[in-house]
Amino acid sequence: MLSAFVNAFRTPDLRKKILFTLGIMAIFRLGASVPVPNVNIGQLNTCATQAAASDRAGLYSLINLFSGGALLHLAVFALGIMPYITASIILQLLTVVIPRLEALKKEGQSGQNKITQYTRYLTLVLAVLNATAFVTYAANDQLFTNCTGIVYDKSVFPIVVMILTMTAGTSVIMWLGELITERGVGNGMSVMIFTQICATVPQGLWSIKQQRPGSQGWIVFLLVIGVGLLVMAGVIFIEQSQRRIPVQYAKRMVGRRLFGGTTTYIPLKVNQAGVIPVIFASSLMYLPVLYAQFKPDGPGAAWISAHLVRGNHPYYMAIFFVLIIFFAYFYVSITFNPVEVADNMKKYGGFIPGIRAGKPTEDYLGFVLTRLTAPGSLYLGIIALLPMIALALLNANQNFPFGGTSLLIIVGVGLDTVKQIESQLQQRNYEGFLR
Repeated sequence: MLSAFVNAFRTPDLRKKILFTLGIMAIFRLGASVPVPNVNIGQLNTCATQAAASDRAGLYSLINLFSGGALLHLAVFALGIMPYITASIILQLLTVVIPRLEALKKEGQSGQNKITQYTRYLTLVLAVLNATAFVTYAANDQLFTNCTGIVYDKSVFPIVVMILTMTAGTSVIMWLGELITERGVGNGMSVMIFTQICATVPQGLWSIKQQRPGSQGWIVFLLVIGVGLLVMAGVIFIEQSQRRIPVQYAKRMVGRRLFGGTTTYIPLKVNQAGVIPVIFASSLMYLPVLYAQFKPDGPGAAWISAHLVRGNHPYYMAIFFVLIIFFAYFYVSITFNPVEVADNMKKYGGFIPGIRAGKPTEDYLGFVLTRLTAPGSLYLGIIALLPMIALALLNANQNFPFGGTSLLIIVGVGLDTVKQIESQLQQRNYEGFLR
């Protein structure tokens, strides 16, 4: 991998792409450090530090993770990439339900461009809603517990300016991500998420060290790094694992030419759903906490506050684990359609050796996918529970750096970026048989 990066910097146009990507990442981090107007910086930093050290900061932990800590500082890029992720997931789910979107998906690149345009519009709508919610919380002194005086002026116009600034920041993030996709290296949106998550890792590691005095702090610090590297190696192994289903294409005559007769395979990953089930489960776990926050005297609010607010509580872990398994099966079922795959294979003369085309192929693919999703969902659940178990064992704060969601994203984006760099290097340094 290191040799690939060295060779990449030796190639002029690839070096230019990498430097361009690094420049966009620097601009992205700068916007995550600049606060919106009408904010008391000193009071905000004090409140954000207290919230980060509190167990109740978990209410905003996922969005704060994807914003690189910018949310709890009300920065210009406070919403991060989260509205775009939510809009993409919503459009992906609606594609299965709405025939018009399904038809656009089958149209190829032109249809995908149309869906991307819809995603941008929905992202702006969600950005306005999220910005309004967080700015309203800050203005009403509800964004942080027992912390007031964050917003200077609580009249209508300054609040609207704050909302529009955050929404504009989300638009700029989308534009920067698309610039990376077009002129840089890797998927732009994924690189943006990778940047924000990696920005929180050093602070999280150092906070764990500072919680314990003297040599004990350094021992725990090195232990966490060692365990994190081992878990990362395991995640890389699972993310690269796949079940390859062989496919044979029959020979057919088209005019006077013979086509087909090739052998290929369908790669089914062990973790076919990626990080989406963890995001779904985390978002759903916030709903009862929001209910308890807005209606503290409502039925069940006391039980929710006692059992579902802290991430290291056994009830929270059990419910979170079950939700991840459920959403893993749910997301795989809507993203991989065995009926469509079997029909396409039959249409182009393909078949799985030993399996008849049509309905038997469909049943076989569904059977394999169900069996493969079982270890994949358990793997996701265990990875997501690791930081919660660490919080309970180490008595650490919510800034534990090697969380399940962050590890999956860091490893996934890192592997994808390295593969793209290596593929571009192979295009420029291809050696034929005569060389």
